[in-house]
Amino acid sequence: MSFLRRVFRRFGWVHLIALGLLAALIVLRVADPAPLQLLRSKIFDFYQQVEPRERSRQPVAIVDIDEESLRDVGQWPWPRTTVARLLNNLRKYGAAGVAFDVVFAEPDRTSPNLVAKNIRGLGKKARQELERLPSNDETFARIIKRSPAVLGQATINRKIVKTERKSLKATFGYKQPKGVQAKNFMLSYPGITRNLEILENATPGIGVFTFKPAVDGIVRQVPLVVRVDNRVYPTLSLELLRVATKQKTFVVKANQAGLQSVVVAGLEIPTDQNGQVWMKFAKHDRNLYIPAKDVLNKTISKERIAGHLLFIGTSAAGLLDIKATPVDPAIPGVEVHAQLLQNIMDKIYLIRPGWAIGAEVIALGLSGLLLIGLIPFLGSLWTLIIGLTSIIGLVAITWWAYQSSGMLLDLIYSAFSVFLIYVVLTFLNYMREERERRQVKGQFSHYLSPDLVKQLADDPTRLTLGGEMKEMTLLFADIRGFTTISEQFDAEGLTRFINRYLTPMTEVILQRRGTIDKYMGDCIMAFWNAPIDDPDHAKNGVRSALAMFEESDKMNEVLKAEAKDEGRKYIPLRIGAGLNTGVCCVGNMGSDMRFDYSVLGDDVNLAARLEGQSKTYGVNIVIGEKTYNAVQDFACLELDRIQVKGKTVPVDIFCVLGDEKRAQSPEFRAIKSLNENMITAYRKQQWKLANQRIEELKEIDKNKELEVLCELYEQRISYYKENPPGDKWDGSFIATTK
Repeated sequence: MSFLRRVFRRFGWVHLIALGLLAALIVLRVADPAPLQLLRSKIFDFYQQVEPRERSRQPVAIVDIDEESLRDVGQWPWPRTTVARLLNNLRKYGAAGVAFDVVFAEPDRTSPNLVAKNIRGLGKKARQELERLPSNDETFARIIKRSPAVLGQATINRKIVKTERKSLKATFGYKQPKGVQAKNFMLSYPGITRNLEILENATPGIGVFTFKPAVDGIVRQVPLVVRVDNRVYPTLSLELLRVATKQKTFVVKANQAGLQSVVVAGLEIPTDQNGQVWMKFAKHDRNLYIPAKDVLNKTISKERIAGHLLFIGTSAAGLLDIKATPVDPAIPGVEVHAQLLQNIMDKIYLIRPGWAIGAEVIALGLSGLLLIGLIPFLGSLWTLIIGLTSIIGLVAITWWAYQSSGMLLDLIYSAFSVFLIYVVLTFLNYMREERERRQVKGQFSHYLSPDLVKQLADDPTRLTLGGEMKEMTLLFADIRGFTTISEQFDAEGLTRFINRYLTPMTEVILQRRGTIDKYMGDCIMAFWNAPIDDPDHAKNGVRSALAMFEESDKMNEVLKAEAKDEGRKYIPLRIGAGLNTGVCCVGNMGSDMRFDYSVLGDDVNLAARLEGQSKTYGVNIVIGEKTYNAVQDFACLELDRIQVKGKTVPVDIFCVLGDEKRAQSPEFRAIKSLNENMITAYRKQQWKLANQRIEELKEIDKNKELEVLCELYEQRISYYKENPPGDKWDGSFIATTK
């Protein structure tokens, strides 16, 4: 239990929530509901849209019963004698194989014997003559028998009357472990729409054309083999390849998990566990299509057909054989068969390996744990870098797997999950930090100076709303990098840290007749000359600021020793302060039910802005011009003339490097002289002279107190050399940050 308590203290409720979210995301991935499957399919579609298969050079084509052919020959279905002539012409052209994406399930109604029965008033002799003629189906069967033709059959989702007629032309061999029946893994259908028996008996090959579109109607996978009752049928493309290569047998390979591949004509075609191929589609290619009328009229060149594997199908919209693919919203269904055959002959497949789900779950778990586990030990910047690196890495691996080997991995879900975890962690950490800040603020919100308490006790009438205008000195002091420091502590530890920091800082202010206005998290706001009059309010404010830095140095020594003892990283405590003097409104501000003794005015805002500029100029204490006029016997230097954020008039600002004693030291006098010369040359746009003074200043600044200031002016001078500010420039700079 003590170990669990330590873990909870270290990670806290924020990280426990994140771990719970990670577990939920893993469970969702393993459950793999339909919406998630659809989303994954859309991602795989996007891969193909970005990089579809290149157009194949394989001898595959489509004899298209298109709109023009229908206008030329007549409406579909055509007489079987016309279809026989089409097939016979293809045979004469030298086609290597022809597959029909059509089922001839009913006798041809234009056959002579059927016509004789349907014509009223036909003479007996004429009727007999017609009945003695061969049927159109017999003529078609005779041509089929002489051709490398494959008839198509369609699977249906209803049971039909069982027949003993055998329609299979190929045999199947199986390589499977003992006790495994490969056919049990195949897609199963209760029935099949067959061709006429006379046609089946004549053809050298029979295949099925069946697609199993996803819930969104897009064809992504095509089965190579299917099961109807207990019989296994090859797909139309596979059977066409077998007939064209004069093979007799298919070999189906399987393992304990399902089907692995189908072998024909020396080509091993990988499948998923159900015998389906993930298609890698090319863009719709009109060059694949040969109008059927051109074959019937023999106006097509022999090179377009000789040695080709051909599919006879339709692109006519009225015949309703239109399919959607990942790269095309609508293409003729016969082109799916043609592209499948191209995939097989080019040996280009998409692969969704059986171990993919396990790999995706492991990737999600490891990346999520890495992010959650490192956040307590790293700052927000490193956490962001790790999160982005994980997301980019997962996406890159996914794309690389697709591009290099056609492997379909869904690491996008893992990447999205990492992003979601990062967002939740960031939000929860923000909530925690806000709560901790509120705790600190609430605890010190009524902290008043003893002088103010005494005056209120002596005169309770002052507990009313209202204020007075007085010249005052305002101080703002803030911890640099407070967020980074706060990440070392839980809420309780952070409160203790703030107490340790605020207590000595408050004491040095109160000892020098200051009043604490408020604590804003790690920021202290104080003022002088109210409620007790203080003629030396500017000097007392500056002395308080100098004493605050002495106290922070002492606290850093203690913090460094504690960090070493606890084996954690030492982050020094650094603060910045800004002071300004001016006329403000001071008094009880708020409502009749709750109010605070506080101060308002433009000079208050300026003091807050000066505190922010201490980081910009790399100094501890920044003061305004009125404060400087009151403390010129301190070690003060002019910094700049700036227009702070929210102000329209520039002000001169200064820094305090020490007290009156340091101001008299030869070292400081030399620094001050060089600094004044540098500022004067800078404002006169004497850039070369200003740079010389900066170099001299660097040499005598042994403690590097003005290092940032020198670099800042060097950068400005370099810029102004290229972009002169003009004759009317008074040396002021517009600050863009608070």
